[in-house]
Amino acid sequence: MKYYIINGPNINMLGIREPDIYGTETYETLTDTVKKYGEENGIEVCVYQSNHEGCLIDKIQEAYFEKADGIVINPGGYTHTSIALLDAVKAASLPTVEVHISKLQSREEYRQISYIREACVKTISGYGIRGYIMAMDYLTKEYKK
Repeated sequence: MKYYIINGPNINMLGIREPDIYGTETYETLTDTVKKYGEENGIEVCVYQSNHEGCLIDKIQEAYFEKADGIVINPGGYTHTSIALLDAVKAASLPTVEVHISKLQSREEYRQISYIREACVKTISGYGIRGYIMAMDYLTKEYKK
C-alpha cells in the first residue's frame, strides 16, 4: 500500500506560525509521525510539501502515475482558492482525504469554502497532526471503493 501525504503553503511553518491555532508541533514532527505510522502498518508513505500550487498539482499527478492507493492532502490556503487542485484530484481519481490541522468550521467565513472537498472521500478538520493518522486509517480500514 502506498499513500501520498501532500501539504500546501505554510504547512512547513508548523510550530512557528500561529501556535494558538495550529499548535506547537513542527512540520518535522508531522513527517516523522506519518512515516512511523506507515512503517508500523506496512504502508509506503511519500510526504511532500510545497508553497507552490503547480508543484502540488505535479505531486497529485505523480501519485496517479506511481499507482498510489490514496492521497491525504492539506491544501493549506489553496483549499479556499484553487479549482486547479480540485481538477487535479478529480483527474487522478484516487481516494483522497482532505485534512486540516485547525478546525475550519470555527474560523473565518472565507475558510468555510473548500473547493477540493468536492473530489474528496472525507474531510478531517481540527485534530492537529493526529488528523493525518485518522485520514490514513480511514483510507486503510474504512474506505470502500
